[in-house]
Amino acid sequence: MSDPQNTSPNKASGEAIPVKVIQPIKVHKPDSARHDDQYTPRSHIYVREVKGALETFRRFFGGFFILLFAGIPWLQFDGRQAVLLDIAEQRFHIFGLTLWPQDLTVLAWIFIIAAFALFVVTTVAGRVWCGFMCPQTTWTYMFIWFEHKIEGNRNKRIKLDERAMDFDKFIRKFLKHLCWVILALLTSLTFVGYFTPIGALFVDFFTFGATAAATGSVLFFTLCTYGNAGWMREIMCTHICPYARFQSVMFDADTLIVAYDAKRGEKRGPRGRKMPLEKRQEKGLGDCIDCNLCVQVCPTGIDIRNGLQYECINCGACVDACNGVMEKMNYPKGLISFTSEHKLQGKQTHIFRSKMVGYLVVLAIMVGLLVADLVSRVPLEVDIIRDRNSLFRENFEGEIENVYTLKILNKSQQEYTYKVTVEGLPELKYIGEDTITAAAGEVFTLPISVAVDPALLESKSTKITISVVALEDESIAVKEPSKFLYR
Repeated sequence: MSDPQNTSPNKASGEAIPVKVIQPIKVHKPDSARHDDQYTPRSHIYVREVKGALETFRRFFGGFFILLFAGIPWLQFDGRQAVLLDIAEQRFHIFGLTLWPQDLTVLAWIFIIAAFALFVVTTVAGRVWCGFMCPQTTWTYMFIWFEHKIEGNRNKRIKLDERAMDFDKFIRKFLKHLCWVILALLTSLTFVGYFTPIGALFVDFFTFGATAAATGSVLFFTLCTYGNAGWMREIMCTHICPYARFQSVMFDADTLIVAYDAKRGEKRGPRGRKMPLEKRQEKGLGDCIDCNLCVQVCPTGIDIRNGLQYECINCGACVDACNGVMEKMNYPKGLISFTSEHKLQGKQTHIFRSKMVGYLVVLAIMVGLLVADLVSRVPLEVDIIRDRNSLFRENFEGEIENVYTLKILNKSQQEYTYKVTVEGLPELKYIGEDTITAAAGEVFTLPISVAVDPALLESKSTKITISVVALEDESIAVKEPSKFLYR
């Protein structure tokens, strides 16, 4: 290292440039002997069971959607599975509606509407989707329920994990993971059943007759469910799910959030249940007895008393836990509650504000566009393919003839008979079948020819229209433009 007093000449000006010694910065490294959470990426969260109005509602709400998820694939409609997203055949059957790749706009509107509906809900009530409807939360709570029933309450689970492996611990762990795997497998089979006939899937999978694609999909989603709900849990919410990151953009001071009333709760401290109000005031104690139950019941392991955090999923478990403690202490409930920042400040909460109205307007427009798209949708598509070997030809009668191949796609769920006509040329001659029958979902290939006297043609290219109309329902009709070429 150069001496601080040494200098080197500046060739441009002849002045000396001082050289400064830079001491290397000492990098602080984690101490492997320490076992606190400062350098621990994740500590296992032992979620305590909680009872209360919100927990009852969350279980009912989650149970309803689980039954909906598990029951929809088994519904039958018109002799087949009511909801079948058949990727192999490139068609989605949703009761009486069949969507094809050409109907991508319908799916796009559905996804956009779902996104803006989530924006509206988040603006009003925060992350209630995460706490009450998200599959990750619902399945995590179901996995925790098995933990509680097999391994015991929170304190017993902690002691069980600290204990050396013995027969009792092995049996409990084995039964827990067995239940997890069974639940994950049933979940996976149900999910894959949305994309392949579910009745055959269950039979074929357990008799080892399923295809490699179906078997691989079931095993893959079983592993994902087992890993997400059994092991990763809150990591999905705090580190992987993008919703936790951009939700703050939709929050404002009127958004309902799970919050702790610090004015009422501080100063925290333990006390007897019979401590009079005067003595509490003398010690400066608030309503929070610092029991830490709000932390123990939180599925993401946060302390809501530290303020709003992006890890909070608005499940309301801490609300129920705190209300239970307040009830036992004969204090008013609501120390932790669903409230807004404005309400905590003593101001009025405004449900309808400019941001929410904007979301609702956009949502209404998107719903209108979806309805318009569905109403104007015709379950018929016609593609016209010209004969590429020759643009035109002269037949034995001296007429100019153009050859076309029609691809008639019946996008409905029933058989139709179609009438084919050609317009746009004087005294044209139609050569080929003009009435065809296409089964549901069938692509019917129809070769036709159009001939006309060359003396009646005024130009080298004449616009024509090929119409296809369903005889059973004339509203199902498609007119496609094409050209009749000469010379």
